Amino acid sequence: MIKFGSVKKEHLVGAAIGVGTVAAGYYLYKKNQSKVDSFLRKQGINIKTSSQAAYDNMNLEELMTTKEHLEDLIAEKELSTNTTISEAAVEVTK
Repeated sequence: MIKFGSVKKEHLVGAAIGVGTVAAGYYLYKKNQSKVDSFLRKQGINIKTSSQAAYDNMNLEELMTTKEHLEDLIAEKELSTNTTISEAAVEVTK
């Protein structure tokens, strides 16, 4: 059984080294993300990124779903912008 009260300095050093290693790995991945993703795709691993949508590789259904989602976002932005403008106009006329 593991006792949590017996944490030693070695445990803390190991945890700190682990966190540092993960942080360094994440930093290096983000710095070279396009190269790493390209390499992984060549190996047959499909990497999807939110910042780079591969519209050319989508089928018609996926494209239509994306289109509908974008139209919904545009409508929400327009509605919130119009509401803000209307509220500002009411305040100016008072």
